[in-house]
Amino acid sequence: MKAIINNCLHRYIDIGVTTATPVIFIHGFPFSHKMWTTSGGQAEALSGTNRVIAYDVRGHGETEIGSGQYTIEIFVDDLIGLMDHLKIHKAIITGLSMGGYITLRAYEKYPERFLGMVLCDTKCISDTNEGKIKRAESAKYLTANGLKSYAEDYVKRMFTPESFNTKNDAVKLIQSTIEKTSPTSIIGTLIALAARTDSTNLLQKISVPTLILVGEKDTVTTPADSQFMKERIPNAQMQIIPNAAHMSNLENAEEFNKHLTAFVKSIQ
Repeated sequence: MKAIINNCLHRYIDIGVTTATPVIFIHGFPFSHKMWTTSGGQAEALSGTNRVIAYDVRGHGETEIGSGQYTIEIFVDDLIGLMDHLKIHKAIITGLSMGGYITLRAYEKYPERFLGMVLCDTKCISDTNEGKIKRAESAKYLTANGLKSYAEDYVKRMFTPESFNTKNDAVKLIQSTIEKTSPTSIIGTLIALAARTDSTNLLQKISVPTLILVGEKDTVTTPADSQFMKERIPNAQMQIIPNAAHMSNLENAEEFNKHLTAFVKSIQ
């Protein structure tokens, strides 16, 4: 499906039980909604009981690039615009990595639009100076070496070494998704991520049910980052996904889905 949201053509799926509690999935960087829709994935796991929406963030997947000049604020406005287009007042919003940054900032601006949230392999703390420099170096690497090399290097940090054998289809999905993403979008998003606000002070104000999921071997947004959030969000639940790194929903979908579906069911 497609819709013009804030002067940008967005692609999304809207499946499942239309009258049931909506769950909105926001993908990580630089991926697409397809990370949620693989066989046995999260969209499939919830489509029998919930209304499931997964969309491509501006500049990713099949959503238009627009200007290529992005901020997390723009991504949040797109999320709310999509909810308004779909006539969804409140939803359980689930975000992985960048999707988690968007989720947290959206809650800060629009808490009344949330029934609950799931924060996956993400963190609340903004980039350090070192982190900002790494993003600049990543943009420089992409420009110098091209998309294919960038994608091959990127997936090495997303998955456990074992997943390259046991979850090769998932690795190929993510790598091919990156290779299809415009360099303009990637660099624009890197700048947006480096410039994002710190959400630490927000955590204690979160009043909706919250589930935190993280791969036990995630070195990008670590279990310690998740524990930091868990200790500050009132009544938050946290589960560590075994045999998974940053792409915990793909590397151990069975375990991930078990916790996700139980959580969603608890707040129907």
